[in-house]
Amino acid sequence: MSTSNSTITTISGALRLSDWGLIRAEGPEAAKFLHGQLTQDFELLGPGEARLAGFCTAKGRLLATLIGWKSGAETVDLALPLELLPAILKRLSMFVLRAKCKLRDATAEQSLWGLSGTAAQAWLAEAAPAQRWGRQLSSSGASVVRLPDATSEAGPLPRFLLAQAAEAAAPALPELPAADWQWQEVQAGLAWVRAATSEAFVPQMLNLELLEGVNFKKGCYPGQEIVARSQYRGTLKRRTHLFELAGSAQIGQEIFHSEDPEQPAGLVAAVAQREGQSLLLAEVKIAALESGSLHLGAADGPALAARALPYAIPLNSEV
Repeated sequence: MSTSNSTITTISGALRLSDWGLIRAEGPEAAKFLHGQLTQDFELLGPGEARLAGFCTAKGRLLATLIGWKSGAETVDLALPLELLPAILKRLSMFVLRAKCKLRDATAEQSLWGLSGTAAQAWLAEAAPAQRWGRQLSSSGASVVRLPDATSEAGPLPRFLLAQAAEAAAPALPELPAADWQWQEVQAGLAWVRAATSEAFVPQMLNLELLEGVNFKKGCYPGQEIVARSQYRGTLKRRTHLFELAGSAQIGQEIFHSEDPEQPAGLVAAVAQREGQSLLLAEVKIAALESGSLHLGAADGPALAARALPYAIPLNSEV
């Protein structure tokens, strides 16, 4: 295990994602319906692809982020944090109306696993997608989605989401500690919307478009006008960055700038903790990165140390 807290461990293994669930959309218009609700293109979704997408309010604020793929000709599966599933399922169902699509909670039918490392890639063999958001079927019919790689001292660390039948045997891999998986999740630079951050961000605040989670060429969806305006009219003033912290932090905790102690400058969007250290993704004001320092909870709270994301944020982030 690496002794540096700014990098992740290189442990390969598998972790049952018991805090994730699955919504299943079924029917001849399932993909068309989701296309009209989410930030990504689902009408052109092929069997070898998955989609990172957001579900927004009319004001462009993210209610959830999720991963979608076709598990059948007329079936689309959506994986998302379980704490959000009931509310998202209910809200999506409100918009089905006359669409030939039915939505249901399929969490009990599938087990979701997080797999990481070269051993996981070798175990998956030909079922391991080569590209981010690629999807393959295993010999048993399970879906394998390539997630954004994390970073290890040896280079990029491949990560996968495995969705298989609930009764299927666990992957023949070492058990991956939950703390290591979460560390890898944060290091990969993707902050999932959680209950504490629902409606807190427009997609670009979480760098969602940099991770292929927004399609700006597709048609309308809730909040589309505001999301597009944030992209093209210079209204985006905040971005998510990676930080390290001595001590603990919580999702939804406020961040303050040393030169403006009266109002928060950001919000913790994702956090991992290990050996007394925290690695976190925090949405912060772009201007707050130009001088001074950022602190957790208050302007005199624990200081945040910036770390490099695995992808580049455009220099002119407001355009």
